[in-house]
Amino acid sequence: MFNEADHDHMAHALALAGQGLYTTTPNPRVGAVVVLDGQRVGEGWHRRAGEPHAEVLALAQAGGLARGATVYVTLEPCSHFGRTPPCVRALVDAGVARVVAAMEDPNPAVNGRGLAMLREAGIDVRCGLLRQQAHDLNPGFVSRMARGLPWVRLKAAASLDGRTALPDGRSQWITGAPARADGHRWRARACAILTGIGTVRDDDPRMTVREVETPRQPLRVLVDSRLEVDLEAQLLKGGALVVCAVRNPDKERELADRGCEVLVLPGAGAKVDLPGLMRELAGRGVNELHVEAGFKLNGSLVREDCVDELLLYLAPSLLGEAAGLFDLPAPPDLASARRLVFHAVDRIGDDLRLLARFAGR
Repeated sequence: MFNEADHDHMAHALALAGQGLYTTTPNPRVGAVVVLDGQRVGEGWHRRAGEPHAEVLALAQAGGLARGATVYVTLEPCSHFGRTPPCVRALVDAGVARVVAAMEDPNPAVNGRGLAMLREAGIDVRCGLLRQQAHDLNPGFVSRMARGLPWVRLKAAASLDGRTALPDGRSQWITGAPARADGHRWRARACAILTGIGTVRDDDPRMTVREVETPRQPLRVLVDSRLEVDLEAQLLKGGALVVCAVRNPDKERELADRGCEVLVLPGAGAKVDLPGLMRELAGRGVNELHVEAGFKLNGSLVREDCVDELLLYLAPSLLGEAAGLFDLPAPPDLASARRLVFHAVDRIGDDLRLLARFAGR
């Protein structure tokens, strides 16, 4: 169905889409290329919500050369009015002959309708070229549209024996500078960064993107069941979403005075309702949620089936009797262990970066 040229043009469209890695939220990252007689005559990528979509930018660059051309787009063209007009209408009006999409749009308002409308207009439509690569560029958008949940990526750094800190709590720095900078790139692509009160109490982190350039800072989310956070904590500076299970009106007012929002989500045992928090964040347009927390909250998130992917940096060291990655009960047997699938293994400086997804994700 697809030839080598099709693959090359779609790969270029995906590269264009990747330029919106840090900017498009809550919209998906999308790229488009217009090709006439084997030559690229127009290209574009979606930059941020409210601005023109990739197809519209590519068609504008192509001008009259779009008539009779093939358009390669990394996501099914939209068929509804949102902040911008539907791209399907722009493609039809431009007189393109063929549209190749990498994947269907999981948004229920589109989901196949855009492709159907193009076919009804007499355009040759194909879908599925480099589908997995397109999906991997937008796991959060797909998750939010299909499941009503963000894509949750839990990041941790550990020694080869799975230890995250010395017995006295010291953890800076287990990994080297290249791995730390790489971790900030993953922070930058997320819509929100989540941590727990234990981490804030022990390390007083800022939880901001600093090692790489970014046009925005993700929303910072603190899980603090009893609102124990120190009002001078660095994470609160500039505002944060503080999620608790037990109300404290005085503390809530003090946090509000510092530009923070308090969200009360009580769960069992006076703990925060973590699945409910995931649904809440999705409702706020959070596509990708980046977690950097301690072993207790890490374990709770895994136990509650709130984690989709592990981003684990392994340093070439051994720490012995020290803190681990997760507070989890031991399974009754090996067959009952939580299973993951390695998605990527890369060397970052002197360290290893493992990307692993829980089975079924």
